[in-house]
Amino acid sequence: METLNLEKIKEQLERFAQVRNWEKFHDPKNLAMALTVESAELLELFQWLRPEQGYKYKSKDKEKVEDELADIIIYAIRMSSQLDINLANAVENKMKKNEIKYPIEKSQKIEKELTSF
Repeated sequence: METLNLEKIKEQLERFAQVRNWEKFHDPKNLAMALTVESAELLELFQWLRPEQGYKYKSKDKEKVEDELADIIIYAIRMSSQLDINLANAVENKMKKNEIKYPIEKSQKIEKELTSF
């Protein structure tokens, strides 16, 4: 299984933007807007599907889903670069916060409530 090398991708994205003179467009506001657009494009692929159909989608048009997920990651990495945020540390810190916010006991209680309908 391959892993993401965030620093390598960050450097590739910075070079890509620099040689195209896109730096002026890659400010935090525009990158946040681009993230929203790409997220909406991913959502559109699953719009109107029943939950079980979403799993079948991955084999039907996997490349479309891959492209939208990649766009989201690309803009997130670009934004973290512009704001000098270590994305790997940010994810690790957020997971620690989530462990506190959503302890196992709480998630099991919520699951029971959701499946009791």
